[in-house]
Amino acid sequence: MATEIRVPTLGESVSEATVGTWFKKVGDTVKADEPIVELETDKVTVEVPAPAAGVLTEIVAQAGETVGLGALLGQIAEGAAGSAGASAPAAAPAPAAAPAPAAPAPAAAPAPAAASAMPAAPAAAKLAADNNISTADVDGSGKRGQVLKGDVLAAIAKGPVAAAAPAVPAAPRAPSTTEDAVREERVKMTRLRQTIAKRLKDAQNTAAMLTTYNEVDMKAVMDLRNRYKDVFEKKHGVKLGFMGFFTKAVTHALKELPAVNAEIDGTDIIYKNYCHVGMAVGTDKGLVVPVIRDADQLSIAGVEKELGRLAKAARDGSLGMADMQGGTFTITNGGVYGSLMSSPILNAPQSGILGMHKIQDRPVVVGGQIVIRPMMYLALSYDHRIVDGKEAVTFLVRVKESLEDPERLVLDL
Repeated sequence: MATEIRVPTLGESVSEATVGTWFKKVGDTVKADEPIVELETDKVTVEVPAPAAGVLTEIVAQAGETVGLGALLGQIAEGAAGSAGASAPAAAPAPAAAPAPAAPAPAAAPAPAAASAMPAAPAAAKLAADNNISTADVDGSGKRGQVLKGDVLAAIAKGPVAAAAPAVPAAPRAPSTTEDAVREERVKMTRLRQTIAKRLKDAQNTAAMLTTYNEVDMKAVMDLRNRYKDVFEKKHGVKLGFMGFFTKAVTHALKELPAVNAEIDGTDIIYKNYCHVGMAVGTDKGLVVPVIRDADQLSIAGVEKELGRLAKAARDGSLGMADMQGGTFTITNGGVYGSLMSSPILNAPQSGILGMHKIQDRPVVVGGQIVIRPMMYLALSYDHRIVDGKEAVTFLVRVKESLEDPERLVLDL
């Protein structure tokens, strides 16, 4: 008896994935619940476990193919005895199965024409009607070209002139010389990398993004960390890093400046009375932003424990959809790579992102004297549509004050 391997539910708003790596080949023995194939979505990479033990008799969806929810990936013949019997029937359907991957290909071509037949999402249709926009003029990013609410919001933000911009074809890539062409390598972008590129560019096109800078004297935090790091690790089982201090400093500032923790939805502003802080983590497959939920309610030890769990899951490729959703503010640390100064790009639809940088000894004036202190530049990029300059500068000053006088974090000042 054959057991089908199908695409599982991938999470909210995720309707398709790209087949990544098959860990087994046809004829290999597999164990129940053993990872058998990897799927790449626009948010995370998901390993699909084998639904039963047996022998992999057929791979229907090859690496690089796009598959929808519930699509057939392959089949397993249960038990070693079944493998011999299953291989023969598998060979018979093979000719019929062979053209199967090719069948969706022609269907993909007329998709743009069929997009108009897919009605806009109800929320998108209502928002478009309220703003006198025809959904037919909006490029849909949903399944089969469906226009979603975010598409309408993007069209509103771009305005009539900018909305026409997508009609202009991108300039073709200039051909390489014959000598250079043989030394080039063309690699298809992963679905995650495509999504990163699209989201970052959309953030630049939609938000009125601006960055303000400050610097923080890290001596007080470093002294406190050096004094208690051994006791901290012994008691809590995790190392005491800087992210716990920064996260608590950020959540304190967000409580005082709620606009930095809010987002724009059409003509409304949604204020979040909670702090789900995203932590940008670089992986081999690209940048991911797992979220520490209710970070304002966690202690520094709680933040460090959750951050350790999420960072490990990100490196292992085992982040779940729940780990990636709902962030209200993001922290990114370019300092771990040696960056001294940068302007981070917003993680839409959030209105603020804090950039940390390298700690470097610099001469500064303290009490009228020139002294050497471990200094770090901070950068806050924010959406000027919702956050005023005064609020942005005040937010960054509050973070600076908390880090330069960490007792404020303990006393909730």
